[in-house]
Amino acid sequence: MAFSKKPELLIFDCDGVLVDSELIATAVHIEALAKCGYIISAEEYNDRFVGMTDQQSYSVIESERGLRLPEDHHESVMAEIANRYARDLRATSGVRQTLQAINLKKCVASNSDTTKLCLALIVTDLHKFFWPHVFSASQVARGKPAPDLFLFAAQNMKKPAGSCLVIEDSVAGTQAAVAAGMTVIGFVGGSHCLPGHGEKLAEAGAIKLFNDMAALPQILARL
Repeated sequence: MAFSKKPELLIFDCDGVLVDSELIATAVHIEALAKCGYIISAEEYNDRFVGMTDQQSYSVIESERGLRLPEDHHESVMAEIANRYARDLRATSGVRQTLQAINLKKCVASNSDTTKLCLALIVTDLHKFFWPHVFSASQVARGKPAPDLFLFAAQNMKKPAGSCLVIEDSVAGTQAAVAAGMTVIGFVGGSHCLPGHGEKLAEAGAIKLFNDMAALPQILARL
């Protein structure tokens, strides 16, 4: 393992790690994009855009198709995601017990905008484990895969980057943490994780993979 001593700060991504939200959000995005003439499957959307900020994905889509999304596109998407979160969103299996069992200082650092991030944590009743240590890409100049968000989180938590351990499910997030000088463990237990996803995380720099959130305390004990 990469640590010579125990990590001092545990940083969780949210979507696909703390909450099993990626398939919900993907469904809303591809439905909204289809209305704009951009057809993409859920599998391709997840492979290309999960882990990016919405604004990053919109920029890629507009550039490659030469189209302009409606001015209210993002607001409409967020409103529908909020509706479906309230109805369907669930915390990742085993995550509450894991958070209760871990005594390390912890925070959340997500590419989601602040409103969506807070909604996900409140709907699943996970905010109590982190608040107010919840950080969004909306607070920095560049979201993942740039290191800005993770460095911002470490700075606010008053911990050096090299003492931070990140739990990520996306390639972009893994790349961001590595670029920030942090160690990454890849979580591949989300419903959006298809065969081969773990290999992509390992290639991006994850030192270990796991698919059962309940196993995380034991993994940390072995670091």
